Amino acid sequence: MEQTPAPGAVLVHGLWHGAWCWDGVRAALARRGVESIAVELPLTDLAADTAATVAALDGFGRPAVLVGHSYGGAVVTAAGAHPLVRELVYLAAFQLDEGESVSRTRAGDGLPDTRLGEAMRVAGDAVGLDPELGPRLLYGDAPADVAAAAAARLRPVDRAVFRGVPAEIAWRTVPSTYVVCAADEVVHPQLQHAMAQRATRTLEWPCGHSPAATRPDAVADLVAERVRAVG
Repeated sequence: MEQTPAPGAVLVHGLWHGAWCWDGVRAALARRGVESIAVELPLTDLAADTAATVAALDGFGRPAVLVGHSYGGAVVTAAGAHPLVRELVYLAAFQLDEGESVSRTRAGDGLPDTRLGEAMRVAGDAVGLDPELGPRLLYGDAPADVAAAAAARLRPVDRAVFRGVPAEIAWRTVPSTYVVCAADEVVHPQLQHAMAQRATRTLEWPCGHSPAATRPDAVADLVAERVRAVG
């Protein structure tokens, strides 16, 4: 009888980023004996990003913990219905419910905004970030060299991504862990706490928006722990 491969991790980035932002986490996971892949999202709309993640899960071909950062939470909420997904991990991410998008969540009603809107720069259908304020919000607690290297690789996204509503709500049937980043300047910590009430369990870290950059070993420890738990 053919043996099922050991579980691994599939990592989904947020807006303006690419699969590269998980490089440090993937190296740390490899040191922990955990197979992983990072999805490259087209960032054109939520349906296309979900399809890219489903295709990546198909190619991975083993049970997976599906990890979403920021906007990636909207993607894993939809793609997490894939039969190989055993658990969802949300890192400062959008754990959306029916009819919600990253620009409008019922969980966020009456809660304060961050300065992210102020940092956005719109040109036609492309949405980029102010070269100074954007990286400061994303990487305010990162070493200067780490922040500069990441900022140099950011890319515009299509404005349609902000309106996308997940076609499926996987966390209703798949266990989930939510990590609140308590010093986040992109997704307000109060909004994160509100969305985290939908998760099976919640952790809180004293960090800014980008733990994959600032604490890759902590991210890898958590993901490896969840991979072992589902294995």
